[in-house]
Amino acid sequence: MADDADLRQPDLYINRELSLLEFNRRVLEQARDAENPLLERLKFLCISSTNLDEFFEVRAAGLVQKAELGSMATGPDNLAPAEALRAIGETAHELVAEQYRTLNEELLPALEAESIHFIRRGEWTPEQERWLREYFESELAPVISPLGLDPAHPFPRILNKSLNFLVSLEGKDAFGRSSGVAVVQAPRALPRLIRLPPEATGSGPHEFVFLSSVIHAYVADLFPGMQVSGCYQFRVTRNSDLFVDTEEVDDLLLAVEGELASRRYGDAVRLEMADNAPPVMVDYLREKFGLPEGAVYQVNGPVNLNRLMAMHELVDRPELKFAPFTPSQPRHLVQQEDVFDTLRQEDILLHHPFESFAPVVDFLRQSAADPQVLAIKQTLYRTGPESAVVDALVDAARAGKEVTVVVELRARFDVAENIALANRLQEAGAHVVYGVVGYKTHAKMILVVRRENGRLRHYVHLGTGNYHARTARLYTDYGLLTCDRAVGDDVHHLFLQLTSLGRAPQLKKLLQSPFTLHEALIERIEREAEEARAGRPARILAKVNSLVEPRIIQALYAASRAGVAIRLVVRGMCSLRPGLEGVSENIEVRSVIGRFLEHTRVFYFENGGDPEVFGSSADWMERNFFRRVETCFPFEDPALRRRVIAELETYLADNTQAWILQSDGTYRRARPAPGEEPFAAQRHLLESLAEKS
Repeated sequence: MADDADLRQPDLYINRELSLLEFNRRVLEQARDAENPLLERLKFLCISSTNLDEFFEVRAAGLVQKAELGSMATGPDNLAPAEALRAIGETAHELVAEQYRTLNEELLPALEAESIHFIRRGEWTPEQERWLREYFESELAPVISPLGLDPAHPFPRILNKSLNFLVSLEGKDAFGRSSGVAVVQAPRALPRLIRLPPEATGSGPHEFVFLSSVIHAYVADLFPGMQVSGCYQFRVTRNSDLFVDTEEVDDLLLAVEGELASRRYGDAVRLEMADNAPPVMVDYLREKFGLPEGAVYQVNGPVNLNRLMAMHELVDRPELKFAPFTPSQPRHLVQQEDVFDTLRQEDILLHHPFESFAPVVDFLRQSAADPQVLAIKQTLYRTGPESAVVDALVDAARAGKEVTVVVELRARFDVAENIALANRLQEAGAHVVYGVVGYKTHAKMILVVRRENGRLRHYVHLGTGNYHARTARLYTDYGLLTCDRAVGDDVHHLFLQLTSLGRAPQLKKLLQSPFTLHEALIERIEREAEEARAGRPARILAKVNSLVEPRIIQALYAASRAGVAIRLVVRGMCSLRPGLEGVSENIEVRSVIGRFLEHTRVFYFENGGDPEVFGSSADWMERNFFRRVETCFPFEDPALRRRVIAELETYLADNTQAWILQSDGTYRRARPAPGEEPFAAQRHLLESLAEKS
């Protein structure tokens, strides 16, 4: 049985935080992969840095809080918070060292070879130095406020992830003060990369200087009459997870707005500092932020690698980037302009980014303009600041449609944008609600109610990803458009549940968190185990972003013992250990890392030869099963179901961008066997589904 005591042994589980760091290691490997275009490699380096920032802001910060409270609470791996933090520190320091080694020893020389230069201070020509001094005096000095530290000027509040400089000084100022230390904060509005103009400096077309280099060069100008004996860049990462006590909140919007403002100054969890800073200066900052020695990361380069992401747009070199493509559109939608007529004939499946997100926007636009449409209801988790989806909803509300939007205010790192769009929708006359207090609304669904021949018909979109046009070009996701009556009824009841009060409805086809999804998946896993014990073919395929929920893992272990063939594609965190004798030797776990961020959640169950295939907004995590509102929807059209299965098999055949999880928690990159052709799933889908431009 899945709940056998021996399936709960801690050594059967990989620590989730360490697993997440291993994902970041795989992303960093993309920066080292010479098969990727050079500017894309630089972009992967930036992504690995951004991922690590978020890891410290949320995952590590949460563990720090638990450790400070003396908590001994552990996950299924039985690693206490303090123990986990020690292991995280070792791995994170390795990762950071590898990031800067990759930058300095691999990417910068490769960029130099392509005539893309980052000019160091010691290499500036007289013309460049003259222009940069003028730039400093006219553009930088007027907006920088150096802060000398003394009893009247205490150590300033340092904004989360901002660029700062610790300056050591000698001498006395006009008032006879001499604290010896000052802080210079670089405003976020300042560009971190400065392009040298060829006409003024004689530089090449792609020659840049870091903002930090310019401030270093002329920092003495900010302290007239004083002598600068040292200048060291630093950055602090703070706890950025939103905390809202839902039992004490009367107005969720006001509570989230207040918490958002304070989040920028949460408790410090990491200090990054220049590697040439002397120990006394490092200790000074470390003590100011109340950090242990292991939380200090001294680096050989800019303290914020993320800002190098701008290079992708600043350098117009198409040959150093991924080839552009145009997402295709299903031929049925191209041939027939009326989306409602098309959906009455057949369901439409969209696989982004290989297929366009435009049909989803068109579906909303047609609904907004159609006089037969009475109501539109939609969930919004992430949409972006300028959203065609929100534009269509605003148009619908202004046209007199009944528009109801469930906005999730606590979508991590998108809170401010979601508050703004909620206000905009309300101003247009839409009904805006914030879901159910205590549960994030993570479901992706649209319901359009249309009057046809004297009756109401429901048209539905269900997705595995967000209604965000930009990420639809970067993330892989499925979207299903249908007018199936039972599905429409289910979505209608889900919206009533989110906007009104009442008990959870009995759904006909959809599975839902926090009520039915978890148990339904356990039942299906156990059903496959029963099939295997009876000697019949049994197989489970699943593609998720994270797999950490203990009961699901225990059920998979039990199914493996029974002989079920289990193949999992898990992009990020995975606590399951595959390949353990007597436990998981029938389980393979792979992670695919490539041009696009894998985001689809798809589940396949053999079901005695009558396969069940689902798409879902939910990962296999406790929060998705028990603390979020999620949907899981079946692919019932035989042709669409066959297509989804074939695309799942495509990921299982990847032998170039796949990484195979080992039982010790490390990953081994898949390579073609002797005589085998290289095969990359994303490249194959791009070639088969997208249009080349």
